[in-house]
Amino acid sequence: MSGPETDAPGLPRLARHDWFYVGGEYVDDGAFMAGQMYVERFTPAAKSKPVPVVMIHGGVQTGTNFLATADGRPGWVYDFVGAGYEVLLVDQPERGRSGHRLTDGAPAPQFRYTADRTSDYFTDPAPAALWPQAARHTQWPGTGRKGDPVFDRFYASQVGQLADRTEIERLARDGVVALLDEIGDAILCTHSQSGPFGWLIADARPERVKAILSIEPNGPPFKDVEFLGAPDWFRYGEAWAREWGLTRLPLTFDPPAATPADLEPTLQPAAGPDLAPGILPAGPKRRLANLSGVPILILTGEASYHAPYDHVTSAFLDWAQVPHDFRRLEDLGLPGNSHMIMMESNSSAVAAVLTDWLAARGL
Repeated sequence: MSGPETDAPGLPRLARHDWFYVGGEYVDDGAFMAGQMYVERFTPAAKSKPVPVVMIHGGVQTGTNFLATADGRPGWVYDFVGAGYEVLLVDQPERGRSGHRLTDGAPAPQFRYTADRTSDYFTDPAPAALWPQAARHTQWPGTGRKGDPVFDRFYASQVGQLADRTEIERLARDGVVALLDEIGDAILCTHSQSGPFGWLIADARPERVKAILSIEPNGPPFKDVEFLGAPDWFRYGEAWAREWGLTRLPLTFDPPAATPADLEPTLQPAAGPDLAPGILPAGPKRRLANLSGVPILILTGEASYHAPYDHVTSAFLDWAQVPHDFRRLEDLGLPGNSHMIMMESNSSAVAAVLTDWLAARGL
């Protein structure tokens, strides 16, 4: 999958396009470096916004998701640059151009998604019909299946990722914190797996994070939903996925929580038709004070596997006394999106929703 030419007609002009690395540490008695994060910077010639946007990709992806769509249109990087924002695009540590550490002479355990799983969850969910909203998908540019050139280009961009999801959170949090320590204030744009990174980064650097655009953040709280198809649709397993509700790593609650059990996670009934039940804290409210002053938008597509449960993530933030906006794209006149929103046919229209939301908050 290739990006658009930077001098193509209609693309915003850049004053600077460069790259650098942040974070990382020397390991193995100083022989190697690990944990460093690749950052690519796009500075518009007509820069008009004072706070840059850091775009953080999701699982088994790299930053290429935001550079161009699989059918060759300019990606969100150029939508935001055209709106006057400097954009910093990252590859998560231990992913893509950020490199890979060797453990005992071999890469740490990794995993990938199969092509069929990618279709069923990302690009063509209707045939599998694993959740009620899947049939409403209309926005992927192509069949979303193997053999279609748009899908094949997209699937070629999928990569392996660390199997240790807690380590993924730690490395990504530390990498972006190191970036903010270098560049200063920023707006975070997260997607899917990187959703929890936004909460952790803002918790660590609340004075630096000026807003979070959380596109279908990894969730729901505490456990993963298992999608069964009709008629039962949803089930929760035994395994805890995000022990601290929104994240695998601890967040700063007030009053403090010594262990995840202090939050008293309890299964709640579904809030409405076609929605999954949710696990939410039943104990006394604990405020996520470091997040409470950060403008937050959670945005969800109509046909995505997030559509049945992102409202539970929103409910957790309500419980934690974190003001935020939760919006469904179909309610904004943009129906039919699945999970890879930045890659779909209406990607620029969705980007305009994001930049308009920032503009309304003086950002």
